[in-house]
Amino acid sequence: MNLQRPNANEALETKNRSRNVAPQSGLCSRCIDGCKGNCDLFRATFRGRELLYPQPFGSITAGADKDYPVDYSHLNINGYALGALGIEPNPDTATFPNVDTETAFGVDSKVKMKVPIFTGALGSTDIARKNWEHFAIGAAISGITLVCGENVCGIDPELEFNGNGKVAKSPEMDRRVREYRRYHEGYGDILVQMNVEDTRNGVAEYVIEKLGVETIELKWGQGAKCIGGEIKVNSLERAIELKKRGYIVTPDPESPAFQAAFKAGPLKQFERHSRLGFIDQEGFMNEVERLRKMGAKRVTLKTGAYPMRELAMAIRWSSDAKIDLLTIDGAPGGTGMSPWRMMCEWGVPSIYLHSMAYELCDRLAKRGKPVPDIAFAGGFSSEDHVFKALALGAPHCKAVCMGRALMIPGMVGKNTERWLRGEQGGLPSTVSAFGSTKEEIFMNYEVLKEKYGSEATKLPLGAVGIFSAVDKIKVGLQQIMAGARNWKVEYISRKNIFSLTEECAKVTGIPYVMEAYREEALQIIDA
Repeated sequence: MNLQRPNANEALETKNRSRNVAPQSGLCSRCIDGCKGNCDLFRATFRGRELLYPQPFGSITAGADKDYPVDYSHLNINGYALGALGIEPNPDTATFPNVDTETAFGVDSKVKMKVPIFTGALGSTDIARKNWEHFAIGAAISGITLVCGENVCGIDPELEFNGNGKVAKSPEMDRRVREYRRYHEGYGDILVQMNVEDTRNGVAEYVIEKLGVETIELKWGQGAKCIGGEIKVNSLERAIELKKRGYIVTPDPESPAFQAAFKAGPLKQFERHSRLGFIDQEGFMNEVERLRKMGAKRVTLKTGAYPMRELAMAIRWSSDAKIDLLTIDGAPGGTGMSPWRMMCEWGVPSIYLHSMAYELCDRLAKRGKPVPDIAFAGGFSSEDHVFKALALGAPHCKAVCMGRALMIPGMVGKNTERWLRGEQGGLPSTVSAFGSTKEEIFMNYEVLKEKYGSEATKLPLGAVGIFSAVDKIKVGLQQIMAGARNWKVEYISRKNIFSLTEECAKVTGIPYVMEAYREEALQIIDA
């Protein structure tokens, strides 16, 4: 049994001709000379490296569909018939609307959030750029943190360098920060992420000194891939410009052969790649100290689906450096652009990685060392996912990072705005079923109107969509927390979940369903 079928996938707009497919290779069991397609290899015959990436770039996000042996669905949530933590235990006060979903992260200067979720890194991809207003304002009005990803300054068409080769002006980064702050009300923060090129270009200096950004996120990696950030570029001139700015651009836009291929038509896009980072403890500690001296109130770290060795480095070094938040992103992840087969086949899957993280954090705590605030990421999309992640990582996990799950309502809301204007054929039936105006369609629009008054008319509908989706997660989480008798996030514990399979119990250390609460049960029976 292959856990993820290669050689044909909707993400690449490919498919097998035959129903019978060799499990390992993904090739049709009978490959006919004369077949008219359309598997990966058929299409790669014409398009080559284009088949490395989900299509079409700039209009989609992609998430791998590999079915791992154990995932978060192998955990279930315990509900109880007695007790209440964080509230008076009686039916009139211990109601689910009274559950407090607030959380906070940080060491000396904490960031509060109304719901224990925040966005994935939204960086230099077209999806992030085109939808930024919706994403940023949606996060701000929802009271959650927003992560501005890598390379935003580096690809800014209007970027200006000073005499030292550092960022002097970046209108795009200015816009990113400004949009979030327009509606920021003290909950959440905007984190600006740094990679190799960002550090070389002096992005931290620019955003701290010129824009007043308070939180910088260092990046070791992500769950979607184990190489640097990537985008596609539709212009030869733009590709050459980005190469001159220090990026890796493939194929080489200065090569006469590739210039000819681009002008002739078969080569339609170039790829801009970030460099791989290389970590060492001394360099990491020095960089954290440098950022703090520069004025950063908080320094966070995001690491990817690396083996336990690198995970241990991230946790221990974050402890030593007093990092304000460590985000641990498991495979397969979701992305605006990552190599498809890499996304499916590399890295430690989320539940395995997060279980490792708990074991290492617990070991560190038992040695008397401070454990950094942790966030888990990697394929989460709903309130039960949030609860399970918080429980698996308790008491160290403070929040859950959501990538595509928070982008989708932003994009849907944005498109609803266009459909309401009559674009693209008007409202589809999936939306018009709720009404024909934004007031009728968005159930929370009147809530926002009451809060913001006439200003509500200026809210982009993608932001309204994100607010609605966050509200759904919040209320769903309140219901689950009440059922588990936890009226504050800090009371969620590993005892609130159990494993449905013995393999899951072995991976997570969470008791198998037939063993959970067994001792307490037998004591009651034997009394």
